[in-house]
Amino acid sequence: GEFGRTPMFQGKGSTAGRDHHIKGFSMWLAGGGIRGGMTLGNTDDFGYNAIEDVVEVHDLHATMLHVLGVDHEQLTYRYQGRDFRLTDVRGRVVAPLLA
Repeated sequence: GEFGRTPMFQGKGSTAGRDHHIKGFSMWLAGGGIRGGMTLGNTDDFGYNAIEDVVEVHDLHATMLHVLGVDHEQLTYRYQGRDFRLTDVRGRVVAPLLA
C-alpha cells in the first residue's frame, strides 16, 4: 500500500508537486482470503476525503490479522505498564474485503 498523494498540486515552479495524503488513497490486496475484483469506498468530489466505507489503518491491520487466523482483540503488548493493541480500541475486521 501507499499513503497516496493529494489530489491537487502544491507549490510553484520547480518545487510544485503533490504531497503525502492519508485521507483518501488506493490499496491493492490479493490472495489469502481477500475477495478479488472489487472496489470498496469512495471519496468526495475532489478526491480529498474518504466519505463512504472509510477504512482506517487499524481496520486494515485487524483484517490482515483475521485472515492470518489471529484475533486482533487478543493481540496485546505491554508498554510502560499499560496494555495496547496493534489495532487500537476501534480497529474492526472489514468484512466486505473477505472472500
